[in-house]
Amino acid sequence: MKIRGSEVLIPTSMVGNYPNPRWWDAEFARHFRGDQEPPDSMWREALEDVIGAIARDQENAGLDIIADGRVHGDNYADQALYYYFRRLGYNLKGGHLGFPIYSRLHAGTVDQEIKRRGAIMVEQAKALKRATRKPVKIQYTGIQVLAQASNDLHYKSSRDRAMAIAAAINEDLLEVDALGVDFIQLDEFTWPYGFEDWAIEAFNRAVEGVKNAKIIVHVCWGNWGGTPAYLPDETASAGEVYDLTKRRGKQPEATATVVPAAYRAHIDVLNLESCGRRSDDMSGLDVLKSNALPDNISFWAGVIDVKSTITETAEQVADRIRRLLQVIPAERLGVTTDCGLILLQRYIAIDKLHALVQGTELVRRELAAKRAAAA
Repeated sequence: MKIRGSEVLIPTSMVGNYPNPRWWDAEFARHFRGDQEPPDSMWREALEDVIGAIARDQENAGLDIIADGRVHGDNYADQALYYYFRRLGYNLKGGHLGFPIYSRLHAGTVDQEIKRRGAIMVEQAKALKRATRKPVKIQYTGIQVLAQASNDLHYKSSRDRAMAIAAAINEDLLEVDALGVDFIQLDEFTWPYGFEDWAIEAFNRAVEGVKNAKIIVHVCWGNWGGTPAYLPDETASAGEVYDLTKRRGKQPEATATVVPAAYRAHIDVLNLESCGRRSDDMSGLDVLKSNALPDNISFWAGVIDVKSTITETAEQVADRIRRLLQVIPAERLGVTTDCGLILLQRYIAIDKLHALVQGTELVRRELAAKRAAAA
């Protein structure tokens, strides 16, 4: 992939939430609202320091693309939903979500027009660009996720709600894009459980007008509360209260629920959690064989299992990449963590980032040797 004018073979990057330094979680994360607040110097210094620490972990590991790490909250729940709800004007009171993987969270209530009420990722993008000279990636929670997690007392339809969210997020994306970031990522971690009929339209509205950054959609099965979630099989009826212990049909396929549907999104990169639901599940390769990538889309795969505290060896990572190369050309392949590392201890997260890079380097050397031998 060409990044900043140079070809990078199998670029490496981490996805999503990173374990915050504890001093940030203890105070600043609980009050950060996306804007600079008085006293400005303290908030700017704290934000730049925490982003700098996370960027340094990634640089020390040797990642090619440095991500923001989503420091805007003291836990994954704040970062995934509530932070956005505040910026979009939600009332944070609401009932429990009905998602199998996020049922411990609450839905925010929409009781007025959804619009961008101040910066969402602008300050983080500025801090990240100050922290590193490497290519950078800014990450957003996806449109379908936010729309589905809403208790709506204002809009007439879920589509109207989703398009309003998309328009608000688009304002932020355009401001971040103007800063010159290299990648903008949207995390659509409910796509594997079904696309709403407006899902692609709303996604495309959110990225409309982005000129500089490459657009990534990261699709995973979630990383909270013992994921992946379970769904009814094909024997379930619409609206049925379904007893999962009495499933009779086949378990729903993983990658087939995402590919090729995701190809309709206006993206440069499809970043999928491995090729299935687990690090040892490469069944999605068959789906990719049957549904070849469009010429304008690269494929990044999660090859680090964020749900395990056991750190992969470089050889294990390399083996996963070798299997991916049987289907995806090296020039169109990138590798990442499966999802966010937030639920791991920071020292384990650091080791996993090192494993990601070391395994990739093994494969790069093998590819270089093959090309030299063929020359």
